[in-house]
Amino acid sequence: MAVEARTVLWYMTFIGFIVNYMLRINLNITIVDMIAGVNGRTTLAPPTNATINALGTNKSDFLASVAPAVATANSTDRVERYSWERQFLDWAKIDYERDGFHWNEKEQSNLLGSFFWVHWLLQLPGGILARKYGTKLVFGLANGVGVFCCFLIPIFSYWSYSALLWLRVFQGLVTGLAWPSMHVMTAKWIPPNERSKFVSAYLGSSVGVAMFYPIFGYVIAWTSWEWVYYICGIFGMLWFVAWQFLVFDSPAEHPRIAQSERRYIEKSLGASVHSSSPGPTPWRQIATSRPVWMNVVAQWGGIWGLFTLMTHGPTYFRLIHHWDIRATGFLSGMPHLMRMIFAYCFSMFADYLLRTDRLSRTNVRKLATGVCCGVKGLVVLALAYFGYNATAAIVLVAVATMFHGAVSSGPLASMVDLSPNYAGIVLGVSGMIGGMPGFISPYIVGILTQGNQTIEAWKNVFMLTAAMLIGSGVIYVFFSESTLQPWNSGRHALPEAGLKELQTFEEKLPLQSVATEEASAATQPVKSNN
Repeated sequence: MAVEARTVLWYMTFIGFIVNYMLRINLNITIVDMIAGVNGRTTLAPPTNATINALGTNKSDFLASVAPAVATANSTDRVERYSWERQFLDWAKIDYERDGFHWNEKEQSNLLGSFFWVHWLLQLPGGILARKYGTKLVFGLANGVGVFCCFLIPIFSYWSYSALLWLRVFQGLVTGLAWPSMHVMTAKWIPPNERSKFVSAYLGSSVGVAMFYPIFGYVIAWTSWEWVYYICGIFGMLWFVAWQFLVFDSPAEHPRIAQSERRYIEKSLGASVHSSSPGPTPWRQIATSRPVWMNVVAQWGGIWGLFTLMTHGPTYFRLIHHWDIRATGFLSGMPHLMRMIFAYCFSMFADYLLRTDRLSRTNVRKLATGVCCGVKGLVVLALAYFGYNATAAIVLVAVATMFHGAVSSGPLASMVDLSPNYAGIVLGVSGMIGGMPGFISPYIVGILTQGNQTIEAWKNVFMLTAAMLIGSGVIYVFFSESTLQPWNSGRHALPEAGLKELQTFEEKLPLQSVATEEASAATQPVKSNN
């Protein structure tokens, strides 16, 4: 039995987002090893009395329990490891920080946030360019150029802090094209009642985090942090080659798709997606659309929560709970694997609700967003109060990150529901604004924890995160909708319905190609057999 083209597309999209998030998070784990000290471990600040009291112990017992970790972390006996960058700099007689980089908390936070400083700038152009040139080119190049930058990060790190900072800024800028461009392809390939499941492929980002955090931890422990970037580069280039050969912008362009699958896709999408250009982009209607802004609000809160835990999780577990680099990598990555599994299961549940007309499309999206923002916010709030316990911390971080998986059935799918023809642009608008927490959150965390790596400081970080999540979830549930918007197209009005009404509606809309052939045949004179 032949594999469906949509299945191949799902897997290639899934791996593509693994690559995309691999680029985002590799510095989050390597920075733990790059900082001066043994294996990059920074000098631990002395605990405050409030911290010790929160742990339910006395000062002498606390110091005795953490003395081995502190002694190891504050030692300066770094093991010298080979890297070709060091060899090149030694050969060129260029001075560099041989024993690790002396970056303070603010400089580290700037590095972690720099990826997102201008990441949002190309969100909107990403959707526009994908409509014009195709997702295959835009998404492929966005990841491909970002992957190439990985090969440069080690030498730039030794060369100059500023050089590394601006390389990360450029890497974040170019990869900003990826997410909105994929919505253009989703709108062309995926029938309405399969969107929740397909958009779960976007959560390959979670698997990227879950898979590469522990792998990077072990790579660093066995070799050196530089090898993390070599592995990222090689893996990303292999995906880029496969993407070019296996993926096509629409069913009509795919040379190997079964005709039955192509007819099914085109018939399902015929009511809402134009094969030709749908006309000028309705910028004013998009900018003043309440449903669009509700998705922006949901993305703002969701991304604030996700990136705070993802970007600063390794630092939190290392400095607050004193885990080594391998444990930090594994325990920082595990929650994101749970996020992907939850996303896939919840997406099937959401599509079931749509197929059976148990809930309207709007209510399904509200349910999903209530989970990925509201419920997650409550869990993060619990983390603020119980994070002093190492077991409670990892459980709460894992559960909070897991609940965010519902985003694939919430705002991410809702953007395609609102306007399949302009889904990439809608996601671009959402990404430009909703993606800003990617750099705002690290900046605020840097301020809150500057010279103050304590449980009290991180409690404030998590309380702010919980407020963002719960607030955005409540606003979305009360004011959002996920019906096809009038500005998507004036040709057909897609009913707000489940599968039964959609099937009845689609039966009245034959394929454009069939209609064209019939009309052409009707106008041709009948030839004589003589």
